[in-house]
Amino acid sequence: MECEDVGYWKQDLFIAGSDTSGSTTEWAMAELVRNPEVMQKARAELNEVIGSSNVEITESDIPRLPYMEAIVKETLRLHPPVPLLLPYVAGHDVEVSGYTIRKGNQVLINAWSIGRNPQFWDEPLSFKPERFLRSNIDFKGRDFAYLPFGGGRRICPGLPLANRMITLMLAALVHSFRWELPHGVTPHTLDMTEQYGITLKKLSPLYAIPIPL
Repeated sequence: MECEDVGYWKQDLFIAGSDTSGSTTEWAMAELVRNPEVMQKARAELNEVIGSSNVEITESDIPRLPYMEAIVKETLRLHPPVPLLLPYVAGHDVEVSGYTIRKGNQVLINAWSIGRNPQFWDEPLSFKPERFLRSNIDFKGRDFAYLPFGGGRRICPGLPLANRMITLMLAALVHSFRWELPHGVTPHTLDMTEQYGITLKKLSPLYAIPIPL
């Protein structure tokens, strides 16, 4: 591979990671303003661990913020950055759950549907970060009920960066500001319509008013 090709590959990886991290942070903020009690718990954890809103949050603080990490995990469950994972190609004939997949056939994994399946999740449509405080399920590809970044050799290479970026951005936004919705919009009427494509975005961008603490 030539140096120029490597440069383009790195640029594509950076752009893709930034885009999905930004959209996931937007989804997380939308869920928080829709669920004020979750927002309050997150702010209480930040105040206890970090202290004043003037104190900068750093990457080393993340392990001390389990509820904030649970919020990110719950957001990725309901709103995976890529609803359909990259296609897999069967290397040989294989039977999965009674279905035969022939050699050479492509398989698309619907991460969006898996994350909302009542067979795996209690109250799957509810935003409840607490479910991840009581569970060892993680997004590193070993738990097939939760695959926002894929799994195996096709797992997203940007997973560590995305996790840190989203958690830090979200923590900074919650710690530094109190958030209100525009006049006439309530948590119950906030538009959460999804725009499907290669990535999963909000159809209507989130508008929220930051009030410094």
